[in-house]
Amino acid sequence: MPRFLGLRGHGLNRAALFGVTMPGVMLFGYNTSLLGGVLTLNNFDHQFPSIDVTDVTANPAEVQHRSTIQGTVMALFAVGGLFGAVSCIGLGDILGRRRVIVVASVVQIIGAVLMASAFDLAQLIVSRVVVGLGTGGLLATVPTWQSEISAADKRGAHVAATGPFVGAGALLALLLDFGMSFAPGSIAWRLPFAIQILLALPAAAFVACLPESPRWLLRQNREAEAREILAALNDVSTDCPKVQAEIEEVQQSLRLAGQVSIGQMFHMGPQRMSHRAMLAIAVMAFIQFTGVNVITFYTNTIFESYLQLDSTKSRILAVIYQIVSPIGGVLCFFTIEGFGRRRLMLASAAGNAVCLALVAGLGSQPQNTRAMHGAVVFMFIYHLTFIIGLGSVPFIYMAEIVPLSLRATINGISIGVFWALAFVIGEVSPIAFEAIGWRYFIIFAGLNVAIMGLVYFLFPETAGRSLEDIDRIFTSSNTIWDSVWVEKRLTRSEQQPVKARKENV
Repeated sequence: MPRFLGLRGHGLNRAALFGVTMPGVMLFGYNTSLLGGVLTLNNFDHQFPSIDVTDVTANPAEVQHRSTIQGTVMALFAVGGLFGAVSCIGLGDILGRRRVIVVASVVQIIGAVLMASAFDLAQLIVSRVVVGLGTGGLLATVPTWQSEISAADKRGAHVAATGPFVGAGALLALLLDFGMSFAPGSIAWRLPFAIQILLALPAAAFVACLPESPRWLLRQNREAEAREILAALNDVSTDCPKVQAEIEEVQQSLRLAGQVSIGQMFHMGPQRMSHRAMLAIAVMAFIQFTGVNVITFYTNTIFESYLQLDSTKSRILAVIYQIVSPIGGVLCFFTIEGFGRRRLMLASAAGNAVCLALVAGLGSQPQNTRAMHGAVVFMFIYHLTFIIGLGSVPFIYMAEIVPLSLRATINGISIGVFWALAFVIGEVSPIAFEAIGWRYFIIFAGLNVAIMGLVYFLFPETAGRSLEDIDRIFTSSNTIWDSVWVEKRLTRSEQQPVKARKENV
């Protein structure tokens, strides 16, 4: 078989994007929405009565108990994701990006088999954790791998496709849930559980035929292989000056980092490790603080239980809600390099805050049909504003902002924090909805306002810069407040970076 399937240049990049990144990331969206879409199926409730909150014969205390168990089952997916992401801290640098993707895909398949064959709550719980392990490993590694094999002018669009791919996975899950809801018996939920195997298999198969990260190879002192891969990715010869320049940039970055240890991320040093780790962790936490998983986990439940819609209408609305994801993703894909990461995140947070506040206000009038319809409309608009910015940009920003020497470590921790917050939100949300109803969304509206301030003051623009150029933004900064100013100064000048102002604290 020809090396890299005989592909070079743009063809090779497209194969990586659609053969590995798309199915690998779709699995996250698919599994996030999958279980929420079957919670109201009669056969599923009969199979797992201890998480059936729609049973009208149960007393309020029993319903509360079942809500707690349901939240735990939903949230255990995030627990698995947390451990899957954290495991990449060591494995990502030892095995390389490709091998980790293969291992995570295999774990995903094992979890899918357990889910599809579950006959009791214990097996369902174990399967959710195993699926989470695989998904967590993929989400921590695939965007990093994609960013490291993409050219600077394409990297943003390629990794920002993570957002619409997540949405496409969620849409696929809801479409299957809706279509299979008319099927009799347990096939209505077992088949959707098994379908995720068809996403994990191509991710593992394609990545085995595609290039390893040249930056990881250079870190392993495998320059000849890295040179060959860079030449293939750029569709040039191995002795091309462009290839040599990229190799020298990466090697310079590695020399600056010096001896690598996890403890480095807790110290500034010349590359401002702890500063960059803080930004990477924060930007992934922002996704959860937008409140998107509150809606995504419980889309059908919100429409059916809180908007008082019948099962069919609820499922149709849930599907339409997810159709918004590809639309927003396409907008992000074509604007992320022109508008930049900062502007998209700021606009997204502002739109999210307004929409969630309106959803909370309109949702407080359950007897007013027009108000309920308005709440649905603003849920859809919210999803659009989320995907355009904070649903897509954090994945590329996280991969860009950290230095090569600790990229796998910091990205693993960042994704781990993302999963930990997903667990907390998944655990708390059913109880919060029971206790305070639509007022729960006001909390997330406020968090989106806070995100705006943090992005504006602390997060420098990275669009259009090589990963090594981004290193220079931070090596030219003295405090956490400097990097935004330094980046703007460098944007206006073609000169080498100058030391940032020292008067900031």
